[in-house]
Amino acid sequence: MMQRLALAVLFLFAFAVRSAEANSCSAYASSIAFGSFSGTTIHITGSVTVTCTSGQAYNIGLNAGLASGATVTTRSMQSASILLGYQLFSNAAYTSNWGNSAGTSWVSGTGNGSAQVYTIYAQVPAGEYSPVGSYTDTITASISGTGIATATAQFSVTATVAKACSVSTTNMAFGAYAGALLQSTSSITVTCTSTTTYTVGLNAGTASGATVTTRSMQNGSVLLGYKLFSNSGRTTNWGNSSGSWVSGTGSGIAQPLTVYGQIPAGESANPGSYTDTITATLTY
Repeated sequence: MMQRLALAVLFLFAFAVRSAEANSCSAYASSIAFGSFSGTTIHITGSVTVTCTSGQAYNIGLNAGLASGATVTTRSMQSASILLGYQLFSNAAYTSNWGNSAGTSWVSGTGNGSAQVYTIYAQVPAGEYSPVGSYTDTITASISGTGIATATAQFSVTATVAKACSVSTTNMAFGAYAGALLQSTSSITVTCTSTTTYTVGLNAGTASGATVTTRSMQNGSVLLGYKLFSNSGRTTNWGNSSGSWVSGTGSGIAQPLTVYGQIPAGESANPGSYTDTITATLTY
């Protein structure tokens, strides 16, 4: 009888140990690769896969990453000491930040014994002005809950800032010309990624026989000569080759360039409206 009692106690003890070990979670996370960023918003998705014992409640937190000064709401990828900001959300509308506490919107779930996949909605917002280069960060996903050891999974976040530029222009209106010297201005606005070098050239226009130093507006077959300069003193002709084009280096924000126009005094032309079209070429 004593032998049977000892065996029964041993059996109950072993069962109790196995029950304590039964609840657990594991996790896997996929990398997030934004690809090439050139100033416009990028949306992409990744995922965290969680496998927990059936009935086990858990929370999924994403930390701030490795960038200096980062928080769960101000994450950044790095290229040396340069930062490129990005965001991680838990919803497809990109409005619910994914943090690592109840107060910073972690994601909660209940295990079912099988793999459960949660989508990470990642965004690089428009208007970032980081220099050209490759940027990286590492995020740790933590799976925690009552009665289980915290499980973690890391994933990389990467992006490449590529050279990119855009250009816009305004029209130049001289107004009424009556034979006296007449001046006007217009603007060319260049936006290039930080540290990107560029040149802006102006062509000869559309008038018959025009060159970059002898431009003309037209009214039918009648011409009215004018000049375009890159300086306010109107001494440096603005052309479309080295030595006459305008050079610059992008800062990531819009850079306005003024075009200085002039109709010399003493032009002789029939009354009427005169026009020309100049093409500005941005090379980077």
